[in-house]
Amino acid sequence: MSAGLLLVLSGPSGVGKGTICRRLIERDPTLYLSISMTTRPPRIGEKEGKDYFFVSEERFLQLIAQDELLEWARVYSYYYGTPLGPVVEARTAGRDVVLEIDVQGGFKVREKVPDSILIFILPPSLEELRARLTQRGTESGAAVEERLRWAQKELSFYRNYDYAIVNERVEDVVGKINAIRTAEKCRPRYLNLDFA
Repeated sequence: MSAGLLLVLSGPSGVGKGTICRRLIERDPTLYLSISMTTRPPRIGEKEGKDYFFVSEERFLQLIAQDELLEWARVYSYYYGTPLGPVVEARTAGRDVVLEIDVQGGFKVREKVPDSILIFILPPSLEELRARLTQRGTESGAAVEERLRWAQKELSFYRNYDYAIVNERVEDVVGKINAIRTAEKCRPRYLNLDFA
């Protein structure tokens, strides 16, 4: 059995990564969505172990020291990271894995897992991104502006990814990601055939 694909979805805050991931899982329940770990407090409606694993900064730093995170970064004054064990288990079982992480994390994953597939989700425009962040209603005006400044920095890296998809319609993005999965599984490195 071939190892599952490791798909990294990145893009600025508010671009729709979470919605895209939920739709991917709805279409294919065998897909494993890695749950990130963070030191930030939960937002209203977020559930432990479903949206994130919420831990103290002390615990997070302990996991870094024990090399139990695939990647980690400090973003907006909080730590975010990907627990390594569940990703390895899912891929070994042949399941495709999706990571919803920031650009810094995407590059760290590529260093550790060279065959990872980096997919950048782009907004149609910065104005649309501002509208989405504002409609979300989870941050103050100052926090929205901080996220937009950070977004402009992140957007400058999209050309360093394997794929870039503009999120105008979630269903279109999901279809394109599934097409990428299909194409990547046709690459010789994923076929375990022996004709000797």
